Parts: sequence; structure tokens; C-alpha cells
Amino acid sequence: MFTEIFRLGKASRPELAQVTGLSKPTISMALADLERARLVRPVGLRTGGTGRAALLYEIRPEAGWVLAADIGRTTVRLALADLVGDVVVRRQEPSAARSYDGLLEQLVRLAAEVVAEAGLEPGDVTVTVFGTPGIHDKESGALRLAPSLPGWERPGAVDALAGVTGSPYTVENDVDLAAVGEGAYGLGKGVSHFVLVSIGTGVGMGVVIDGGLYRGARGAAGEISYLPVGVPEGEDGPGFDRRRGEFESVASADGIVAAAARLGMTAATAEEVADAARRGDEVARTVVAAEAGHVARALAGVIAVLDPELVVLGGGVGTQAGDLLAGPVAERLETLVALTPPRIEVSALGPDAVILGALAVGLSTARDLVFERAVAAGPA
Repeated sequence: MFTEIFRLGKASRPELAQVTGLSKPTISMALADLERARLVRPVGLRTGGTGRAALLYEIRPEAGWVLAADIGRTTVRLALADLVGDVVVRRQEPSAARSYDGLLEQLVRLAAEVVAEAGLEPGDVTVTVFGTPGIHDKESGALRLAPSLPGWERPGAVDALAGVTGSPYTVENDVDLAAVGEGAYGLGKGVSHFVLVSIGTGVGMGVVIDGGLYRGARGAAGEISYLPVGVPEGEDGPGFDRRRGEFESVASADGIVAAAARLGMTAATAEEVADAARRGDEVARTVVAAEAGHVARALAGVIAVLDPELVVLGGGVGTQAGDLLAGPVAERLETLVALTPPRIEVSALGPDAVILGALAVGLSTARDLVFERAVAAGPA
């Protein structure tokens, strides 16, 4: 019943009886219980049909709260949403990721500010979802494969996040969350099989199979930074670090800047290279063409194994330079894969993809938690 009201947004007794198959008296009793638990509320009448107008019910937005955090090497983003997913407060500032203690203190401070601005207490947060690079090893409490967050690879490092709000929390890979966000709010909505390839500070991939996120046996599905992409002689010079993975070393933002430098172009960011390519700079165009080749070679392996119907380019480079990459990548794939390649599209969610995915995961958890707590509390 609770789930159906979420799905429908607003629902009347007759509508709930129709979709659940339950009798109208049973529906009325269940709605009364949900009202007493302050999980739903009457919101008006359904008019326009034949017969009597039906009373409509909706979820109480304030029945639960979700805090989402996107923890990156360069930026930290937080958002607080109510139980129906409306974001009420946002925060963003440069990341203190170079210091474990500094980043933890930053998260505690930002969370407190966000919660206070919403007029809430820390205990009002139902669930917190953190998006981070790498893999959360739940047994050791460490982040694996996350060199951009020094100190978080130590055993127990991740466990300290429990103190950020004191609420139940979960830690997910940031690119996985971006894929969830894309599936819930972006180009992946309604697509059963797709991948989101994030190219930015690092490189990673979120995999959606049969409409659900695929993490793999140890949570490492989509760690495509380690894919070999046939780096030519001469491109493994300064800045190339195989510990980051071959694909990431050449295709990440740092890899693009390094490639430009090898050709005599001075650029501080990958965005500068992309802007120069749009203006017709030949060196920048050469760098972008090489980037498209790296991405296409990596995707050829992904397509052979997963056969997605859609590839979404995300991350800082994937979105900022997506207009320069999508077409050439698609053309290159025509010669690299046996079957018709999937669509290659650029995410429209931009830097919000991880936060939106974290909210989607958190809302699902929060809805279950508030219902379970109401059931455990019994009649009011």
C-alpha cells in the first residue's frame, strides 16, 4: 500500500483497491493506520469522473529525510531531500581530500550546516548515502582502488563516516551512483541494459543489467581504468602511471593535459583542450581525436562482454567534451565491434549525476525504514 502510493504519487481508495487487489474495507483500514503513523495524508478529491469524488492520499514529505554526499578529489557536494525526493538544501565546496582528517571534518561540518538550514536535527535524517571513488571493503572498513582519497585505504577509515550524522548510512561507488541517477532521472530511464562511462579526474563505469545496478562479486564491476587500450610508444612518458590503470592514465583529465603537453600545447585543464579544439586548434584536435580512440578501444571490450543498448558519457571530461567525443567514438566503434554498436550519448545530468543517484538509493532505503519503524511502533 505504502509503496503503491509512492509509485502513483497520489491515490484514492478505489485506485488502490484496483492496483493491489485488496478489498475496500482493507484499504480503508490500511490508510487509517498509515495516517495515524503520519506517513500519508489526505490531499484533496479526485473529480471529473462519474459517481462521488474520491479522497486522495499522498506520502507526507516530512516523514523521512535523505542526506546524499558526493565525495570527490576536487569537490564535495551534499544535498538533503524529503521522503518524496524534493531537494530542500544543497551545499558544494572545494574538497579537503588531500587530508583524511580534513575531509572527515569537512563532511561533519557540511552535514551539520545542511541539516540546520532545513530546520532539522541530526537525528531527523533517516539515511545518509556517500558516493566515493573506489570500492568500500565492508570487512576491513577501507576504501580500495581510491588513490585520490589518501588515508581512506586504512582499515576502519570508512567506519568514521558513521559519525557524520549518526543515521544509518551506506557507501557506494560514485560512478555506480551516477549510473543509478542516469537510470532514475536521465538518459537511462526505461533502458534495461546500459553503461555509464565516467571520464574526469579518474575513469570508471557503472553497469546496469536488466534494469538493476551490477556490482560484481567484490564490488569491482566497472573498474575499467585498468583496461589495456594499446597505449602507443611515446604516450607512456611523464604523467603515465600504470598503478592508476592504462586507460585512466591516458584518458583521464590529467592524461589529456599530459598528451597536449607532449605536443607542445600548454593547458591547465582538459576543458581548455576541448575549448581549443572547438576553436580549431590543430594540436587540441589531435589530442581529442586520440582521446576518442582510447575511449572507443575500451568500449569495444565492454560491448563485446555486456552488449549494452546505450553508452552514456559522464564525468567532467565526458560531459564537457562529450560533443567532441560522442560522434568520433561511435564512428570508431563501427570498425571495432562485430554487431551494430550501441547508442553513444552525453549525460545531461552533469555534476549532479552522483548526488541524484545517491538520493535515489537513499530514498528507497528511507521509505523501507520509515515504514518498518511505523510497523514496529504499533498503533498510535
